[in-house]
Amino acid sequence: MTHDYVWLITIALIIGLFFFDFFVVVRKPHEPTFRESVSWSVFYIVLALVFGASFYLWSDSTAAAEYFAGYVTEKSLSIDNLFVFLVIMSRFAVPAKYRQRVLLIGIGIALVLRGLFIAAGAAVLENFSWAFYLFGAFLLWTAISIAREGAEHSTHAEYKENRAMRYVRKVLPATDNYRGGALIVKEHGKRFVTPMLLVMLAIGSTDVLFALDSIPAIFGLTQDPYIVFTANAFALLGLRQLFFVVEGLLRRLIYLSYGLAVILVFIGIKLVFEALHLNELPWINGGEPVHVVPEIPIWFSLSFILATVTIAALASMIVTRRRASVVVVEGDHADVVRADVRAPSD
Repeated sequence: MTHDYVWLITIALIIGLFFFDFFVVVRKPHEPTFRESVSWSVFYIVLALVFGASFYLWSDSTAAAEYFAGYVTEKSLSIDNLFVFLVIMSRFAVPAKYRQRVLLIGIGIALVLRGLFIAAGAAVLENFSWAFYLFGAFLLWTAISIAREGAEHSTHAEYKENRAMRYVRKVLPATDNYRGGALIVKEHGKRFVTPMLLVMLAIGSTDVLFALDSIPAIFGLTQDPYIVFTANAFALLGLRQLFFVVEGLLRRLIYLSYGLAVILVFIGIKLVFEALHLNELPWINGGEPVHVVPEIPIWFSLSFILATVTIAALASMIVTRRRASVVVVEGDHADVVRADVRAPSD
């Protein structure tokens, strides 16, 4: 049980990091360089790792392992979010120098919404153990859907406005074009929202759909709301910088979806096992817990998740590099053939 003052300190830290990012890093609109993005990405990853290591000091090794397993899972799933974020910003034609601000505010909205999801999920699991069956089944279904989409999910993703965005468009009159970095402007005596505000809301609300996958997934690794929240928070905080680092590599991660599907299947099975251990449903084993299924230790979960992400990333890079080499060789061969055809006969 995490004390209230720990929650308050943690929330204050996360809010402080968010405001630091907004008022210091992206205060002046600009298109970040690759070096700048890498530096800030490393900073947030190191900060997340240091925070995880702190569990060894004030909690225990189990909590630390659960946090790291959750963080790696959420970070992996958040990379999948970047595909859709890229499509959304292309759809709204966001000027390059404002993309950082759009991502930061959108991620801030997503963090608040995820906090609400986590609170609701924790309350459900605490009072209704059978919900583990539902979470596990949902993750298995999601894994199958992701595996079916495969590489198409990353290379041909399309943005479709959700109900929230369609409602916003109906209720709030919007300008046709951007007005610098303004979110709301007053023109001809009337107030209008700009595409800048709409794209921020689109990113934040679209993340809710990803939360439907990621929140049950991390609850399959730990039922501690504090660990669930902090793992999500640190995974999202560095997402803006990571976008500009991997933007050019996103379409090369062709097997990432398959890796995520494997991870979700694993966690889904783990959730079902947990549900059997806590079973209260009368039509399963007479309402008694089922202890014949194995308990999956957290160290194994962490190792499995790390290995799966690494294999998916390496396989993607190897295959895309080979394909690029084949295209280059075939292109050079075609040039040689054309040169031979044009060469005069003796």
